[in-house]
Amino acid sequence: MEQGVTVAANRGLKHVQVREYVRSLVAGSTPGSPAPSERELVNLFGVARMTVRQAMDALVGEGLLERIPGRGTFVARPRRTATPVMSYSEEMRRRGMLPESVTLLARREQAGPGVARALGITAGDAVIHWKRLRRADGVPMCVEDAYLNEILLPGFLQSGMPTSLYLELANRGLRPTWVEDNISADVATGEEADHLEVEAGRAVLRQQRRAFAEERAVEVSRSAYRADRFTMRLQLGLGE
Repeated sequence: MEQGVTVAANRGLKHVQVREYVRSLVAGSTPGSPAPSERELVNLFGVARMTVRQAMDALVGEGLLERIPGRGTFVARPRRTATPVMSYSEEMRRRGMLPESVTLLARREQAGPGVARALGITAGDAVIHWKRLRRADGVPMCVEDAYLNEILLPGFLQSGMPTSLYLELANRGLRPTWVEDNISADVATGEEADHLEVEAGRAVLRQQRRAFAEERAVEVSRSAYRADRFTMRLQLGLGE
């Protein structure tokens, strides 16, 4: 029994030795540079191929190495993260601007067919309609209509409107983890122009968002941004 423990410990030590040797070898190397082959490492350390494979798998998992089928293992290119899901306030602060919100409307309504379909509920079910004017550094930035499933947010309208919708959702365990956004160019309606303090017919960016907490739709919103004040920023990459 003791001998088995010793063997296992030695195997683990070898795995770590191989892993850290390869790490030090490729540190600072140009992305795309070849990593040492498994055969080289087996011969160098005198260990089983399984031990070497375990060490290399760990470095691939860390993103330090990448395997290219039919070619081998190479120093990986730096990983880029997708654009994180942020609330309006978080986005404005990230840009170094002071966010403000003014509630224009907050009431219980019956879901129309489009909102119901997007939230995964039945038309006519109760939803919360929250319309806000969003400012940044005191200047109007967008007008936003958000629709929320009332069943998921009991007491939402009665407890006073929160300063941040996403913070309130987070407090209820419903912070959006991913979203579907549709962006289009349009012109401001008369009402939007009044709120945004621009002339009717001025260009706006329209954003339609469906936000999910895991697989549950928690928010549907429509926003009109001043095109002269707001630039949409996205990070895109290859899917796996």
